[in-house]
Amino acid sequence: MTTSRLTLALAGNPNSGKTTIFNSITGARQHVGNYPGVTVEKRQGMRHYAGKNLLVVDLPGTYSLTAHSLDEIVACNFIVEEQPDILVNILDSSNLERNLYLAVQLLELEKPVVFALNMTDVAESMGLKIDDRKLEQKLGSVIVRTVGNRSRGIDALIKTVVDVAERKKKQSFTLNYDPEIENKINKLSELLSMTPGLAYPVRWLAVKLLENDENIKRQVTRVSENTAAITLAETLRAEYKAATENNIEFAIAECRYRAVSEIYQDCVASRGDHYQTVSDKIDNILTHRLLGLPIFLGIMWLLFNIVFTVGAYPQGWLEDGINQLGQLISHSMPASDLKSLIIDGIIGGVGSVVSFLPLILLLFLGIALLEDSGYMARAAFVMDRIMRAVGLHGKSFIPLLLGFGCSVPAIMGTRTLENPRDRMVTILVTPLMSCSARLPVYTLLIAAFFSQAAAGSVLFSIYLLGIIMAIIMAFLFRKTLFSGASEPFVMEMPPYHLPTLRSVFMHMWERSVLYLKKAGTIILAVSILIWFLTNYPNDVSYSKNYEQAKAQIEQTVNTQLELEQPQKEELNQLDAEQAGEKLANSYAGRFGHFIEPLIKPLGFNWKMGVGLFAGFAAKEVVVSTMGTIYSSGSAEDDSSALQNALAADPSFSPLVAYTLMVFVLLYTPCIAAISVIKRETNSWKWMTFSMVYSTALAWIVSFLVYHAGLLLGY
Repeated sequence: MTTSRLTLALAGNPNSGKTTIFNSITGARQHVGNYPGVTVEKRQGMRHYAGKNLLVVDLPGTYSLTAHSLDEIVACNFIVEEQPDILVNILDSSNLERNLYLAVQLLELEKPVVFALNMTDVAESMGLKIDDRKLEQKLGSVIVRTVGNRSRGIDALIKTVVDVAERKKKQSFTLNYDPEIENKINKLSELLSMTPGLAYPVRWLAVKLLENDENIKRQVTRVSENTAAITLAETLRAEYKAATENNIEFAIAECRYRAVSEIYQDCVASRGDHYQTVSDKIDNILTHRLLGLPIFLGIMWLLFNIVFTVGAYPQGWLEDGINQLGQLISHSMPASDLKSLIIDGIIGGVGSVVSFLPLILLLFLGIALLEDSGYMARAAFVMDRIMRAVGLHGKSFIPLLLGFGCSVPAIMGTRTLENPRDRMVTILVTPLMSCSARLPVYTLLIAAFFSQAAAGSVLFSIYLLGIIMAIIMAFLFRKTLFSGASEPFVMEMPPYHLPTLRSVFMHMWERSVLYLKKAGTIILAVSILIWFLTNYPNDVSYSKNYEQAKAQIEQTVNTQLELEQPQKEELNQLDAEQAGEKLANSYAGRFGHFIEPLIKPLGFNWKMGVGLFAGFAAKEVVVSTMGTIYSSGSAEDDSSALQNALAADPSFSPLVAYTLMVFVLLYTPCIAAISVIKRETNSWKWMTFSMVYSTALAWIVSFLVYHAGLLLGY
């Protein structure tokens, strides 16, 4: 082969291990989750092998080349239209019969195909014995055994792929349909063979036109500039229905399933239909009709308690380090705007956010373990009854679960939903799930106003409220804006896996890097902006002459040493009053007072209002903004004392703190999430609607929480 570059497309069913093998081949750090729908766009990576540059493309999972959901369309369009040099079909050995349906469709494309028989260890544990050589003969293509999460067989797979691609040998596989269907395929193929410019195998095109594939119909019309083949296909479909009273596309699918079943029965031996795997036995408990939901809630409650209690130790160490850095700079720099910017703006803002990194890591450790083990798919199954009651189904719960991490991939994950109404509703309610960016706000307020014993339960209640509100809003949207019949719940239950340390730590590493990048960019920029807004203008008209009052006290201290301590406290009080007046008259203070009437019914003051407004950029910014504001308004420049400063603020109370957490949970998504909503819906209208309805919902629910708390005596 003369070219030094090959394009490899990794195709396969959802959860077959494509992304794991992609990571092993390219070394890329793509997120891997043990449930369908992780890869929602094609991803690319490079690998150099034997003097050739391999462009490896990881496609979204698809069960068929007849696409329904958006992620399937991405996969099918790349395979059919961009025509990679070679296809690598990842087969899940533990679900081989279902995986072979896509395999035979890929073979019909007459492109070079290599099969990676993945998860062979899982298949063996289930008592399945696969005859590789016989399967190779049936499919007419090379098969390589792999265990993706252990990187077994990857080198052999790469070598095989390059060898097969260099030979450029067309596949010899032909799937024979029923005689009546074959007759119509031959008629259509004869016409298509006389059509110039078609870049696809004629027999494959004929089958796709008989299946009424809209995408292929557009391709043929665009290339041939006539509709003769389209018209003939419609005529042949009508003839078949008249003769058999059956749709030809269903008949074609039945023929494929029959062929796949015959291949599977010839090549695979099993222990029998009544053999229960370890996954089956675990599912008897975890997906139990009565116990499933309490177990799920118990697992999530345990996760949040571990995050708060275990994470408190490394968080304290980080806070001490940041505090010492602030004191070092404070003692080594003269008083100036630059010193204030560094201590109050950068350290007070960014430092307060960075200190929550251990909690973020622990949260994602828990989520990664649940994902990679396979439990998340069970959680969707358990939630199916609740989701179905609001007009959705359990598969919609997967993006909601992803929302615990970040709303951006969660919104993109809705592409796995075939029903456009389900997809739109899920997009609109996903931001109500409590993403990791909100966690610093919760932990700050919980630590300041709630006991250590109650901390985990308070945190759990906020996450649970997000789930409840998402379900309520989904019900309202499904009954009003997106009414229609709900889809049945169909979803793969993958076998349980023991998560690998590499996969789990890769997940944690990715999220921590993203978190720190955000701290070093968006949060840093907003912190500097907030510092400017809280420190300017300089020409503030104070209510009294603070400098003169402080000079008088200092003079008294010099003559009456026995009164030094109480007078120092008076000096500190004057400093705090002066800083408070300056803050109230700053640009931020003026804006805060302007919006205060809107948030006062919720128990919030203008300082909280400024924090919430800044949080539109990123939810962590609420913490950095409060850190900057309270550092500016305190007598001590101690960036790690934000918790104490909040507890000392008379405007705050446990009820106000909880109400503020509720508002942060529900109000408008961050800029990144809003941008993704615009891209996924392709609509400014729905993007704006998402911002407006969520903020209105936050105000209403927060109002109810605050006033209910007041009535109960809190």
